[in-house]
This record gives sequence, C-alpha cells and structure tokens, in this order.
Amino acid sequence: MLSSTTRPSGEVSFRVIRGGRQAAFTPPGKAYLSLAEVTRYGCPQRGLPDEVNDFRRRNLVNLRRGLWTALLAHRLGIPALTGRLWGSVRRADGSVVDLGLMSQRVVTTAGVNFLVDAWQNLVELETMKYHALGTGSTAEAVGNTALVTELTTQYSVDNTRPTGTLAEGAAANVFRSVGTVTVDAAVAATEHGLLSAAAAGTGVLWDRSVFAVVNLGSGDSFEITYDATFAAGS
Repeated sequence: MLSSTTRPSGEVSFRVIRGGRQAAFTPPGKAYLSLAEVTRYGCPQRGLPDEVNDFRRRNLVNLRRGLWTALLAHRLGIPALTGRLWGSVRRADGSVVDLGLMSQRVVTTAGVNFLVDAWQNLVELETMKYHALGTGSTAEAVGNTALVTELTTQYSVDNTRPTGTLAEGAAANVFRSVGTVTVDAAVAATEHGLLSAAAAGTGVLWDRSVFAVVNLGSGDSFEITYDATFAAGS
C-alpha cells in the first residue's frame, strides 16, 4: 500500500563481459525506466546470448521485488528514492557478458540515517562509494546493515572493497557510482552492497541487492553501475 511517506528502494544491474575487444556497457541515460524498458534490460530477449537469457530468467524473481513500488511511485508522483543496479562480468580472458538490469532493491534504514547525519556534517556522504560482493541469498530488507556473506580473501586485494566513482548520472537528480570488483578465487556471487568504508565487514550499508548466481573465476571482474534517483514531489 502506498502512502505519502517516501519509501526508499534500490535497483541494481550487472554486466558480464566476455571477449576483450567489446565496448563497455553503458546503462541507458534515463532517471526513470518504464515497464517496457525494465523488460528490455532485465528480462530474456530474442537475440541475446543464451548465458544472458539464462541469468535473466533465473533472476526474474529478484528483479520483480522492487519493480512495482518504483513504477507506482513514479506514476502517482510520490517522492521516492530509487536505486538501480546494472552489471557486467569481464572474464580473465577479456571476454564480456552483459547481464543488464539486475535489481531495484533496497536502500536501507542505516543508509538514509547516514544521509541525515551527512546533512548535519557528522559524516561525509562522499565516502559512500565502496562496492561489495557476497554470496548470501536472503532477500533484501530495509533493516540490513551488511551483506549476509561478504567476500573477504576472494577480493583481489584481500578484505578490501574496490572504490567506485562519484558522479552525476543520467539527470541532475541521479547519483551514479561505477565500481569493478576483481576476484582471485572462484566465487558464486549473489549479492551487492554500496558501503561507506573500504574494509570488508565495516562501514554503513546504503543499498543491498540480491540477484541470481553469477559464477566468477580467478581473474574475473564484475563491473557494477549503481544509480540512485531522488524524485521530487509533495
């Protein structure tokens, strides 16, 4: 049920990259995606590689969790904070697999509290730029304060999350962070988080997303684009 209270939500997408000559995927330059566009970027499509369609088919249950809240809030003009995750994997051999839109879940209570603290100059909002991967599959909840099972020594620099960019996204009301997580061991990745500290297991969790298993081998990289859209309204 919708109300006038802002309901934070997140969206995530990942891309798997094979074949080193391929250009990096760029998410569409829009603050809002229609249902047709969500279907195009997150659901199985003719002409896509079997690996991509297989992932999208398995990931539909995760993608749907944050879909209707975001669509209804936009349609009804309710102010909302929406996260969106896009992803690709670049294999050690340079090949690329573009997975597309992976999730739209979920900005946490700890995350929005951090935003209020930053407004008071108690913390620095620009520290919210570290990308974490994990293997937990428990569904996202606003009460999450960490990934369920974050990587540790599997990160290419042990226990250290990669630093993402800090940039304006498709519009002036969209924040975008792009990060690349490289692993040096086999990983069955199923969750992503954006956090305020580089050390694994520390920091404030802004957004957590769960997605279908993406298998990574040693030397593979997961390229992640996270967009947070701040919709105005009354």
